[in-house]
Amino acid sequence: MIKAGLIAILMLTPSLPLSAQWATVKDKIPRNKDGSPNLTAPAPRRADGKPDLTGIWLATPAKLRDATVGLKPDEVQMLPAAEALFNRRKTGSLSAQDPDANCLPQGVPKIDATPIPFKIYQEPGVLVILYEAFDQFRQIFMDGRPLPKDPNPQWFGYSVGKWEGDTLVVQSSGFNGRAWLDQIGHPSSEALRVTERFHRRDIGHMDVTSTIDDPMTYKKPWTYTQPLALQPDDELLEMVCGENNRDLAHLPGK
Repeated sequence: MIKAGLIAILMLTPSLPLSAQWATVKDKIPRNKDGSPNLTAPAPRRADGKPDLTGIWLATPAKLRDATVGLKPDEVQMLPAAEALFNRRKTGSLSAQDPDANCLPQGVPKIDATPIPFKIYQEPGVLVILYEAFDQFRQIFMDGRPLPKDPNPQWFGYSVGKWEGDTLVVQSSGFNGRAWLDQIGHPSSEALRVTERFHRRDIGHMDVTSTIDDPMTYKKPWTYTQPLALQPDDELLEMVCGENNRDLAHLPGK
């Protein structure tokens, strides 16, 4: 069972005419003769030669519902307790426990797979992501610091990144174990470690390939790719999830 109210919000938000609010503002990107963005132009680069990931991005198509779509059954192998929990969640009987329904953070890497745009700001020492979904943010530190050894657990954990050629490789850990990896309920634990590989193919397209390594939940690591599409000439909107949230009263599994 899909949470109808929340899904309606998630699916409608990207279709709003964001650029209409800033009609005179245009991104400085290559244009076709008719003035439309040339989304197949080469990816921009910064002064240091590295790709510039800056921009507003949207998961297309979004893998929010099921991160394992397209994977073979033996690629995602759960431990018995995790599989029993997942089997209950995927029926919809625990929908009211989904963090999304409670306006809680989606976690990593689920937050990048929602059909709601997010904005990347790239600086030499840190990459900041602003999420329209629930007005959240994330910092990926690129100043050489290690991941904390005894972190205070968080929804988004702690993230550090480095470049491998033209791909930004992000390592994250320190999660609180409460996040669902997708809406059908693939679970996670505090032992979760996520490796994301951000690769901008051209100016309008980027792939985020995420590897889930959680030895308390899965028998082996598994990987999936979320394609992203640039949203040129747009801006983020405010999305206060708790405002007029009527989902919980109609969902099973309180």
